[in-house]
Amino acid sequence: MKKSSAGEKKILVVEDEPAICDVCWRVLTSKGFEVDTAANGEVAQDMLGKKDYDLCLIDIRTPIMNGRELYQCIQEKYPKLANGVMFTTGDVMGGDTQIFLGQGGKPFLPKPFTPEELKTIVKDTLKRMEQ
Repeated sequence: MKKSSAGEKKILVVEDEPAICDVCWRVLTSKGFEVDTAANGEVAQDMLGKKDYDLCLIDIRTPIMNGRELYQCIQEKYPKLANGVMFTTGDVMGGDTQIFLGQGGKPFLPKPFTPEELKTIVKDTLKRMEQ
């Protein structure tokens, strides 16, 4: 993926809860990332077609197009970005979500999460991508 002109990594946060979007934006921009937000997978899919992102933080449950559907799209259209996908969910105990997260092997943050947990998952995902 390309870096922006300033050299910072670009992250797309897909989240339908404005308060969580705001926290993610504030925490990640304070760490030097360029951050865009999308309220659902359909909006995110459109954004992915217009800009190269290094990482995606995707809520599994969003309206219109959920995180699973968006991830499938990323795997098909942007396979390099698929390595940089992380999930958030308030539904960790739900059977379908647990199976999906287990099979995909992608990192995830259960909601609610702290700013430190967010920073850690992003740092760990970037490190994993460099290997």
